[in-house]
Amino acid sequence: MAHFDPVQLAAWCRGMWQGQPPQFIAGITQDSRSVHPGDLYVALCGERLDGHQFVSEARQRSAGAALVQAEFATATRDEFPLLVVEDTLQALTELARGHRSRCKACMVGVTGSVGKTSVKEMVADVLSHLGRVTRTHGNWNNHIGLPLSMLRMEPTDHYGVFEVGMNHPGELAPLCELLRPDVGVLTPIGPVHIENFDSVADIAREKATLLQTLTESGQAILSLDDPWFELLRERVGSRCIVISMERSEADYYGEWHPGNGHLLHVRERATGIEHRYPMPLPGRYVADNALRAIAVGREMGLSPDIIGHAIAAYQPLSMRWQVEDLDGVRVVNDAYNANPISMRSAIEALQESYPHDRLWLVVGGMFELGQIEPQEHAELGYYITQFRWAGVVTVGGLGRQIAAGIAEAGTASFGVVSVPDPQAAADELMHHLQPGDTVLLKASRGEKLEHIVEHLRNREMA
Repeated sequence: MAHFDPVQLAAWCRGMWQGQPPQFIAGITQDSRSVHPGDLYVALCGERLDGHQFVSEARQRSAGAALVQAEFATATRDEFPLLVVEDTLQALTELARGHRSRCKACMVGVTGSVGKTSVKEMVADVLSHLGRVTRTHGNWNNHIGLPLSMLRMEPTDHYGVFEVGMNHPGELAPLCELLRPDVGVLTPIGPVHIENFDSVADIAREKATLLQTLTESGQAILSLDDPWFELLRERVGSRCIVISMERSEADYYGEWHPGNGHLLHVRERATGIEHRYPMPLPGRYVADNALRAIAVGREMGLSPDIIGHAIAAYQPLSMRWQVEDLDGVRVVNDAYNANPISMRSAIEALQESYPHDRLWLVVGGMFELGQIEPQEHAELGYYITQFRWAGVVTVGGLGRQIAAGIAEAGTASFGVVSVPDPQAAADELMHHLQPGDTVLLKASRGEKLEHIVEHLRNREMA
């Protein structure tokens, strides 16, 4: 974690110190529960909570100072050092901007509809073989998370790898302007957060903002397989590196070989080099994510062997294809989030990975789909009928729409049960699961399917 000069912090955010500032600031955080000694606590004003309410807690946890708004500073007589500004959120952005100006690292920005966090982690793992890397903390990719993640950088870092995300039109531009990326990586684009957009094309245009902020000496990593490739390519003013899992004319062409080892065979057009990369997890979508990281690593001069080692050692974050054995039943918890693209990818990966198991599917709703919500859930139901299942459990109201799609298809050879919540889903599973079975949990985060794992852990199966 970088140390900061309090005088410089005040200059960056145009703030004034009230009380004697500390000699240095050890780090910057907006969460009073995660304060470390010497940190600057940033009191953000949210819709539900006002961070100023937790300044005293931050002080008790040995914060060195707090960034606060003027009305709070005026009302307090405390001698605790306060950096006073008009707007703490804007000040946080300006602190990150100032810190960015003193960091010499090559900045990699990652955006898209699906796979951002996985690609970010893989790229960072690969680049760590060239020098020190700071990456987005978890999935902190919005107007609060990105500045906080950037403020974790050391000025001497070699690389910064950061996600930029959005829910509404216009949100990416200020994030990209703050990041000033040297490399832009686009993941697949689809109807994610489409309730706030008129079309998927509008989502693609918003994502292209990252490409438009690249310098002429920068690099863009785009996939020929994305239906919006041409729209994206038109917005690139820098060098464009093209990947594909389908078209051999790409700069990096990957052939997916599922089965033992989950190998991705990559052929490089410029060098003619071919290399087989073992994948850390099953699924074509994992290989697709990895191909982006491979392209970044090769363009940075890393050898295929070193990149292969980094990719093979990749560990997914929480609730992303987490496999756990519960009394002989394999539970695959992929319930961090879901959308029409990731749902299909996870189902395909499960079928591919465990072709001889009795497979169970537990699915819930996909959020933020707007007017296409009924259609997408029904179509997911149709898609599910293409595979073999020991049984399918749908959770919640949107889950019933999936079940209706399965019923309408009229081709299901498996039973479908709709339940109201994760507890009921666990109860249903415990009546039917047998040792050797495999269960996939997949839904948007708000459905809380991870609670099913807790229930299965805590109760013996019938």
